[in-house]
Amino acid sequence: MVANMQANERQQEQQVRVSDPALSHPRELSLAEQERRSTHKWRIIAYTLALIVVASAPYGFGRSLAMNQTDRILSITSHITAQGMALLGWSITVIMLLILAMAVLESRHVLWRILFLLALAAEQFIGGIALLRLNFWTATFVIYGKESLGVNALNMGIIAAGAALAVFAVVYVGMLVLIKKDSKINILTRSWSAMTLFFLIEILALLVAIFGGLPMLMQ
Repeated sequence: MVANMQANERQQEQQVRVSDPALSHPRELSLAEQERRSTHKWRIIAYTLALIVVASAPYGFGRSLAMNQTDRILSITSHITAQGMALLGWSITVIMLLILAMAVLESRHVLWRILFLLALAAEQFIGGIALLRLNFWTATFVIYGKESLGVNALNMGIIAAGAALAVFAVVYVGMLVLIKKDSKINILTRSWSAMTLFFLIEILALLVAIFGGLPMLMQ
């Protein structure tokens, strides 16, 4: 009896497949749908190319200014304290990261993607001026000499913001893995809690850079 029921079910499935035109004859995409797909593909390609340009050109321009317009840059940075330069680098980087998060969350809105390109360009530009790299103090001393404290502080602010993002990512992913969904402390994994945690870690990183990193550079 069971075998007969299974045979009947198979026959019914075959009849549905034969009678259903959507299964036997897949629907062809309309011209409008094909154009939308093609346009979407070209938008992705164009944005990727723009991202590559923005990630490299502003840094190169800033680096060129550092090497060829050193006195002009020093005339500007000399009016800002080292703590202020660190805050500037940190602020621009944090704003860029926040805009990136909004561009990911609100992927349908083009505005956030455009703002991210502008913020990334600004971050790369100041990184080029500060000759950003892991051992930045050697490069800045060669270019700026004894007046390199300001650009070193700028580097400290940028690196502090990036390091804080890495710490936040590890902590947040750890909470997602370890905290049960029915736990009372699962509230820590919500979006507003994650944003609060992000800012706390970023502010802590800035304080470490100002009160820990800068005194070391001043020695």
